[in-house]
Amino acid sequence: MEFTLTGMWANMGFIAKAVVSVLGIMSIFTIAVSAERLIVFIRAKKQSRAYALLIRDLLEQGKFKEAADAAGQFAGSHIAKVIRAALQEYLKASKDGAKPRYDVVGAVSRAVEKTTERQMSAMRRGLGGLATVGSTAPFVGLFGTVFGIINSFQGMAKEGGGGLGAVSAGIAEALITTAVGIGVAIIAVMLFNYFTSRVDGIQVDTDESAVEIVDILIKRTESDLAQAANS
Repeated sequence: MEFTLTGMWANMGFIAKAVVSVLGIMSIFTIAVSAERLIVFIRAKKQSRAYALLIRDLLEQGKFKEAADAAGQFAGSHIAKVIRAALQEYLKASKDGAKPRYDVVGAVSRAVEKTTERQMSAMRRGLGGLATVGSTAPFVGLFGTVFGIINSFQGMAKEGGGGLGAVSAGIAEALITTAVGIGVAIIAVMLFNYFTSRVDGIQVDTDESAVEIVDILIKRTESDLAQAANS
């Protein structure tokens, strides 16, 4: 038996080849999810910054409808969707004239909360798969190793031989699946932890933006109520 990748693959049994194939699919899934999430996070950060710069003056001037409409240009921004939900709810609640302050603020806060949860769920999409790969890949590899060692000892029993030399090639072949499984798991766990930390950062940014927009709308609501009381 040649101790090369092609040589070991050629001498692998059906179970070992099936296990390595499954681990290969897991690694492809890990790479695909990681690439897709990375693109999503980069786009979200870039568009959120652009949207924040765009609506700064609009919010100061009280042009809430224009600020809400501008969010449609930034489909990849989580912050744009949260702010749009808050502004749309404020505009909807304010249409019928002056209302108790808690009605408008409560409606805005609920809209912000629901939209934030929805966006965070979208940001975590695929991360559960990475966690599953990280936790199961070593066991998948170990499954192949166990069958490989069984086959090695069965072959030794049939030949009637003994000693380490008779089974060393088979054991080496069997251990490959464990090594591959551990390698896939390490990469998946590292990527899962990295993207989880990115999501946590996005959560903080979103919460801060939500608090800021709610504060702006509270001040605007109080101002409107004061003007209505004086008129």
